[in-house]
Amino acid sequence: MQIDETALVQARSLTKEFVRGRRVVDDVSFVIRPGETLGLVGESGSGKSTVLSPFAAIGRTFCRGSAIQGRDLLSMTSHEMRDMRRRMQIVFQDPYAALNPRMRVKQILTEPFEIHGERPPAGLASRLKGMLLTVGLDESALERFPHEFSGGQRQRINIARALALRPEFVVLDEPVSALDVSVGAQVVNLLRELQREYGLTYLFISHSMPLVRYLCDRVAVMQRGRLVELGECEQVCEAPREEYTRRLIAATPEMPAAM
Repeated sequence: MQIDETALVQARSLTKEFVRGRRVVDDVSFVIRPGETLGLVGESGSGKSTVLSPFAAIGRTFCRGSAIQGRDLLSMTSHEMRDMRRRMQIVFQDPYAALNPRMRVKQILTEPFEIHGERPPAGLASRLKGMLLTVGLDESALERFPHEFSGGQRQRINIARALALRPEFVVLDEPVSALDVSVGAQVVNLLRELQREYGLTYLFISHSMPLVRYLCDRVAVMQRGRLVELGECEQVCEAPREEYTRRLIAATPEMPAAM
């Protein structure tokens, strides 16, 4: 599969083998175009986390066959990869584990700027305040610690941190699975608003087909390390080709009416 120059993100025959030739991911290919949301769905153990790892810039172990803006990630130098990491961010599944409990919110949100040696043009204090307002919090949060917030508020802080450096692409790794349904619905609606406002491109990892249908433009269905179905969300959800996809749809409840 050739690199698609029109795609922001592309997986090209991603394959990962463990010992004794067992493949956890086998020949997975897809593209994500600028401004689009691709949902990657499947049960636990289907290979979703392995597929997302190169695009979350977690490491280079799984990067063969993955590209962003026409560049193969594995071929990048350390300097190029560092620059790429500021353009690709991730919101993790567990809002409790993702924040350092010993750091105030101000330190947590400042850290991306320190790591990449950047200084916001309008000043750091103004940027931090703006980041919090963007996710529905106010500047009083800056001096507080993570344990002083609810799960939904913590995830909003995680989202603010992910958007600190104005990335183009964000991996959403089951960002509402640790939250109750009503709070999760609020976070999903926030993600939609932020995408419209900043023109973000998302890779949304989930096991919930109704949630993917609500948020995503297209969906890729993983089973036992293979991509078994790929298409427009409405088409896949209304008329799935695979029995496995039909089981995923039947296994998860509809989203709350508030969404």
